[in-house]
Amino acid sequence: MKEGHFFDKPQNVKRFLMGFYISLVLLIVADFFVPKHADFPWESFPSFYATYGFVACVGLVLVAKYVLRPLVKRDENYYD
Repeated sequence: MKEGHFFDKPQNVKRFLMGFYISLVLLIVADFFVPKHADFPWESFPSFYATYGFVACVGLVLVAKYVLRPLVKRDENYYD
């Protein structure tokens, strides 16, 4: 009999996602209570680093898609 992996069962995936979402909510709530030692005024805003990271990630994807892709893209029959 072949044993399945942990994520093969839908109930385990649901449990994992629920735990993940609960941990995200707890981190967001904790962000309001943890004192910040900011060097700049905008660093003291709640969820500044999460927002900054998200915007930076989206920016990297957009730069890769619209700037780098045309530079390295080859024709369909490049290797023929």
